Amino acid sequence: MAGTTDFTTPPPSDSSHPSGAYDEAATERWATEPDKRPGRTAFQRDRARVLHSSALRRLAGKTQVVTPGSRSQEWDASARTRLTHSLECAQVGRELGAALGCDPDLVEAACLSHDMGHPPFGHNGEQALNEFAGDCGGFEGNAQSLRLLTRIEPKRFVRAPDGSGDLVSVGLNLTRAALDAATKYPWPRGAHPTQPGSVKFGVYEDDLPVFAWARLGAPADRTCFEAQVMDWSDDVAYSVHDFEDGLHAGHIDPAALSSEAERRAIWSVAIGRYVPADTDPQELSDALDRLIGQEWWPHGYDGSAVAQGRLKDATSQLIGRFCLAAESATRQAYGPGPLTRYAAELVVPREARDECAVLKAVADRYVMQRAEQEALRADQRIVLAELAEALTASAPEGLDPQFRALFDAAPDDRARKRVIVDQIASFTDAAARSLHAGLTSRRA
Repeated sequence: MAGTTDFTTPPPSDSSHPSGAYDEAATERWATEPDKRPGRTAFQRDRARVLHSSALRRLAGKTQVVTPGSRSQEWDASARTRLTHSLECAQVGRELGAALGCDPDLVEAACLSHDMGHPPFGHNGEQALNEFAGDCGGFEGNAQSLRLLTRIEPKRFVRAPDGSGDLVSVGLNLTRAALDAATKYPWPRGAHPTQPGSVKFGVYEDDLPVFAWARLGAPADRTCFEAQVMDWSDDVAYSVHDFEDGLHAGHIDPAALSSEAERRAIWSVAIGRYVPADTDPQELSDALDRLIGQEWWPHGYDGSAVAQGRLKDATSQLIGRFCLAAESATRQAYGPGPLTRYAAELVVPREARDECAVLKAVADRYVMQRAEQEALRADQRIVLAELAEALTASAPEGLDPQFRALFDAAPDDRARKRVIVDQIASFTDAAARSLHAGLTSRRA
């Protein structure tokens, strides 16, 4: 039988972390397995598994802000991809987590894996796949990450619980704490605790058993402390680096940020998208003024070596500013001891959130809202919609061997459609375009 485990029987414990902050339940794995090299902690093993996974490597070919290899990147081959973002998020999260008493390997593993479920073309592809998958549970990158970590990524297999002797996948077989730390949205589709209309969720219906196992003992709808550190590190990394890339590319002119008309346009992007809908624009104006008033703020950029150095210093200053704000506020609330799992909440001051949101809105307005980017996104949506239609018509032809076996074993049309979604989500941008071209040309 080709397929994935039903996650119905918990395994014995696997505890190898020396700190009392992480007990046997936190370091438990679904399938018990010996360590190949004694002396490593459970979370060092988790980090290594994520770092060596093919799903992480594929992020090098997935969109962060601009499409890898597109004309928009011709100005600089170092423009960020989903992989470089994940690596930078991991560095920020590891240091912030360690400063607060978290296991650094655990936080880094969560940061490295948080975007692994993103499909080709970034959030644009996520929306297209969600439309296609509407009748089989929808699509959400965070829910897909959990599915990848626990089912799809080939690493560890166990015997099927039905007694057949067949092998079924348990994905990377990470610890309970690692899966929990990688979960931004601990609820299924349509079950957001405060925003019923939100499209954000962290688990598909058929992955609920392993989700429940990973969340054993966790308060309902509450993310663990390590996940909160990961989430803030994600915000910090992409807000600062998207701003840096936009400035480096010449899309953002720092002088324009003093224009009242431009500021109003930025606030219209930020309010409701990056800050609550009832936010006073003056609050955002004050946040931007605080940043502009710093001695390290990049008031101009001409591409010279000196300008590059100053911009890189500003990037470091911003990351340090946002992380220190959260660290100081959290320590003030909870004291000096180690903060882990469900013993604390990460405290991020409103001023820091506002400053971070302003950077996101600036990059959104001047980079993502450029006319050529919107035209590219429209084309990407067409590519994914047509690819999904062509794969549906031709499957199992067109599927990789791994997904073909899952398709053949699927019990019904809903399950087969989910396999097609899993296949498309695994593609890089270039692979999606290549298969789309091949399948659609045959049908023409």
